[in-house]
Amino acid sequence: MENTVRTAAVITVSDSASRGERQDESGPLLASLLREAGFEVRHAVVVPDDRARIAARLRALSLEGVHLVATTGGTGLGPRDVTPEATRDVIEREIPGIGEAMRASAWPNKPHAMLSRQTAGIRGQTLIVNFPGSPRAVEEGFRVIAPILRHALDLVAGITEHRPH
Repeated sequence: MENTVRTAAVITVSDSASRGERQDESGPLLASLLREAGFEVRHAVVVPDDRARIAARLRALSLEGVHLVATTGGTGLGPRDVTPEATRDVIEREIPGIGEAMRASAWPNKPHAMLSRQTAGIRGQTLIVNFPGSPRAVEEGFRVIAPILRHALDLVAGITEHRPH
């Protein structure tokens, strides 16, 4: 997979954006960051905070063979924030270190970051990563995980030989 084009999809999880009541800022930002990192962004969609619909979209994108699905939104403590639960409904293996790293890098300057519940995991050969819903948190979180994405996707694809970094 080292020389192949990596594909991505972005799912914005937001009741108000899905109803057209507010403009989605974090989804387009996340898509832009992925393109800058060399990904071909095949889908960028907005869905409501609905666990079953989020899970269905994650399943469909993994069946399509998208290498990375990045969600934004729905990771807080509100009653409709269900993105981590929907993600856990579909992943086969969780990768706790990704969410831990994003929270740890943010909380010294933003103590509320410890209230974010983003997670990550693998379904088939698709890596799924949850980002918080704010553009700033998306940018900061992406900066944290960008250095490991290539290696993580190689591992998910079964390329496990060790190489110098």
